[in-house]
Order: sequence, then C-alpha cells, then structure tokens
Amino acid sequence: MKKIGIIGTRGIPNQYGGFEQFAQFFSEHLVQKGYEVVVYCSSNHTFQEKTWKGVSLVHVKDPEKQIGTAGQFIYDLRSILHARKQGFDVIFQLGYTSSSIWGFLFPKKAKLITNMDGLEWKRTKYSPLVQHFLRKAEKWAVKQSDELIADSIGIQQYLKEKYAVSSSFIPYGSELITKKDSSIIQAYNLTEGNYNLVIARFEPENNIETIINGFQDDTEKKLVIIGNYSTKYGKYLYDNYHEKVVFLGAIYDFDVLNQLRLHCDLYFHGHSVGGTNPSLLEAMACSCFIVAHNNPFNKGVLGDDALYFDSAVAISTVLKKEHLTQKKQEFIQSNRQKIESLYTFESVHSKLIELIEKH
Repeated sequence: MKKIGIIGTRGIPNQYGGFEQFAQFFSEHLVQKGYEVVVYCSSNHTFQEKTWKGVSLVHVKDPEKQIGTAGQFIYDLRSILHARKQGFDVIFQLGYTSSSIWGFLFPKKAKLITNMDGLEWKRTKYSPLVQHFLRKAEKWAVKQSDELIADSIGIQQYLKEKYAVSSSFIPYGSELITKKDSSIIQAYNLTEGNYNLVIARFEPENNIETIINGFQDDTEKKLVIIGNYSTKYGKYLYDNYHEKVVFLGAIYDFDVLNQLRLHCDLYFHGHSVGGTNPSLLEAMACSCFIVAHNNPFNKGVLGDDALYFDSAVAISTVLKKEHLTQKKQEFIQSNRQKIESLYTFESVHSKLIELIEKH
C-alpha cells in the first residue's frame, strides 16, 4: 500500500477548521483501508501523541505564536523539508497560502495533490499587498501540482477559466444526525428553539458582525456564537457585543456541536469566501433551518433550500418573516437528501482514493 503525507493543517484531531476536519476523517479512513498515513501537525497543537487512530503524527516546530503569520511559512517549510526524506508516494497539500512558495522543495517522486480551498486572495483580512502575493501563490500551486481538487463547482469553474486546467470536484463529507439529547444544551442554559446559532471562525468575511447587527431587534431568542474569540477581531466583537450575544468560545466536541445544531431555531451561515464549507454541510445534516450569506458558493450547495442575506437589514427582515415561511420542512428535508446523495463520506473518500491510485 502507498505511503501518504498530509500537509497544510494545524493538525489532528481537529481543533481549528475545515482542512483539519478533512485531514482527520480522511486519514482515519485511509488507515482503515491499509494505507500508511502521516499528518503534519503544529507544535502548538494540544494533542501531542505520536499517533491518532493509527495515523502517524509529526509535530513540527511552529513559531506562529511568537512571530505571527510569518510563522506559518516557516512551519510549512519545515514540514516540506521533513517530507522530502519520508518516501511518500502521495502528498496532499491542503491549501496553498503559505506552502506553495516552497513548492520547488516538494519531493519529486511523490504525486502532489492540492486542495485549492477558496479564493484566498479575496479575504478582507488581507492587505492589498498580501492579496497580490496570494494570487501569485495560487498560480504557483496550480503549476506545481499533479492533481487539483476543487471542493465546489464554483472553484472548479474558476480554475478552468483562469488557468485552463482541469480539477476534480470533491466536496467535504458529512452524515445525517438525528438523535437528540437536550441535556447537552441545557448545560449551556439553552432550550430547544429558544436560540439561533452561528458556528464560525472570527474573521470579517464570515459576516458575524452583520449577523449580530441584524439580530439586535430580536428580543425573543438568544443569538449563540461558537468560535475562538481570542483573536484580535474576536476580541473586538466580544468587547462590543457580549451583553447582547452569547459567546460560547471554541467547541470541538462533535457531539456537543451537533446537539447545539439539532436544537437551534435558525442557523446562520455567514461564510462569504471559499468553497463548500464543512460546517454548512453539518448544519444541513442536523436538519437546521439555514439562513446563509448570499454568494455563489453557498448557493451552489443550498440552492433554493435556504433563506439568504447580504446585509443586516436583510437579516432583520428574515427574523420578522421566517416564522411565516411555508417551506421550512421542505428546505430541511431537501438539504438532508443532498447529504445522502452528494456529500456522504463514502463517496467523498472513494473519489479521493481514485486520485491516489490514478496513474
């Protein structure tokens, strides 16, 4: 069996975001299929064991806490230099933001498969200079990779139009969740239907502040936001809105997250940049009634089976009218069917293994 390396995440088990979740589920599946798998992890990760469910973990010195964003480039460089000596048959590069600059150092004998993520240069947190660099990094990643993965049709079309290259459309996976346990949400002083929910990283392009501002006139339900607010932007939101909003901080326990989704009244998905977001699929799998930011990526997943917003005023309008919608259950059921037909772990993982075995 082939030896697989996974680079470009903070590490597993997931304590951060979509790529970490991808690495967690896929690496475990690969081990079950008999592959030898190595996942590169930040030295800052709280899980410091050398293996996880049969997956080998290599913890690489990561100076991001000391020097900021530049530390990501050093972390990726160190990961790639280590990978050169491991005899990998295939390397999965998850994203390109801080790794494609070192693309010439990837081992030549290994097939390089890159998940291109979203359009990183569109993220508003980046300065024009950084956005210019990210456009370059995107171009380098396309040129260096043997295979490209697009996790949404929109990204696939963009790659074809921009670079005249083909890519494999492989989204993230999920599974239907149905069993409710109200005791879990009671621990957070919540009851079924008395709160609306946001799960997101605290970044401007996730529209958390827009959602808060649109929600402020709603005095009947709580707005619960899950995510690490220790970042600069997170602290800004907490300092300005903690009296009106319930900030629960970061939660990584899937069972807890799923119960919070299952019991909420509305689920707000404010992500505006990127492809198919795992947290959106999980909301669909938990039968959430979804209000999503109006953009092609979200619409590519939800279609007509959601309510949409592009401003705080639009959210305020939704909150006044959402209880009148006659299509709530239709939306929920249709989204659940999408999970069963398009986004199962089985179909996603089989497509990824096809890329691994492709000659």
